[in-house]
Amino acid sequence: IIHIGFPNLLKKKGAIEELEKDIQKKVNSVNQRLNIAIEKVKEPYREPNILAEYIAFQLKNRVSFRKAMKKAIELTKKADIKGVKIKIAGRLGGKEIARAESIKKGRLPLQTIRAKIDYCCYPIRTIY
Repeated sequence: IIHIGFPNLLKKKGAIEELEKDIQKKVNSVNQRLNIAIEKVKEPYREPNILAEYIAFQLKNRVSFRKAMKKAIELTKKADIKGVKIKIAGRLGGKEIARAESIKKGRLPLQTIRAKIDYCCYPIRTIY
């Protein structure tokens, strides 16, 4: 079962078959038939992986890192999330010295063990 946030990306002709072939090559089961079921994630911006990919895509397209972080927080507000913390580190804006910038909105209880906190780390390579 493959969980996808935006299934309209696989709408084009032959995209699912191409995905099946790629998975079969990676699993080394060319002779066996794989059953692939695609499920849509109900609220994609509640998933930290999808949010991190969104920010990475924005940074690859040379959008300002602050603008990308603010837009991501705006998307999480629409998804009705209680709190979010986004941290971007590296040569931000192409500067010589690397630094880390973070934005925090809402409540994020890091010391509470019972709190359900999702986490994602997504490294990317930019042109800098």
